Amino acid sequence: MIRILVAEHLPLVRRGLVAALGAEPGMRVVAEVCGAEDVVPAALASGADTAVVDLDLPGAGGLPVVAALHDKAPGCRALVLSAQPSPGQVRRAFAAHALGFMSLDVAPERLADGLRQVAAGRRAVDSELAAAALQSAANPLTRRELDVLRAAAGGAPSAEIADQLCLSVGTVRNHLSRVICKTGARNRVDAIRIASDSGWL
Repeated sequence: MIRILVAEHLPLVRRGLVAALGAEPGMRVVAEVCGAEDVVPAALASGADTAVVDLDLPGAGGLPVVAALHDKAPGCRALVLSAQPSPGQVRRAFAAHALGFMSLDVAPERLADGLRQVAAGRRAVDSELAAAALQSAANPLTRRELDVLRAAAGGAPSAEIADQLCLSVGTVRNHLSRVICKTGARNRVDAIRIASDSGWL
């Protein structure tokens, strides 16, 4: 019997997941939570073998939760669900020690098959997403350019980024210009989107 924890913040989606997985032979949902802070305690208390984790879980977010499960409840293997999956998300999920990654619109039987693979210690990912993740371009950005872009992604203006990273405002602007050029972006916001989708941030 595969014991499943469902971590999803939208009540309707969570109930749908619980109903669909609970109807599968050899599966039982033993816990359901809606916030990131509840996942690890619920996994430990319920003895869940697997966790279906929403990438956009309120609080810390889905990927830090997956990493925390790996550290604090290693017997509970994670499969991440995303409403808008991208190759970058797949790479980041696996870097956080998820074993599975699927789109939120996956068919229930495909999700169940994926959970069976995850429970057995194997990776489970949609084939198209896996291929896209493997084919996505290598990161052209330097470590410092990534530092600047991460700070920009947090909404910081150039002067604040300069203070955070002990750089001049002119140097920050130069880094951002190079990032925009290297990514082929239209502007700073587009560069952040491209880097995030590609898994570089």
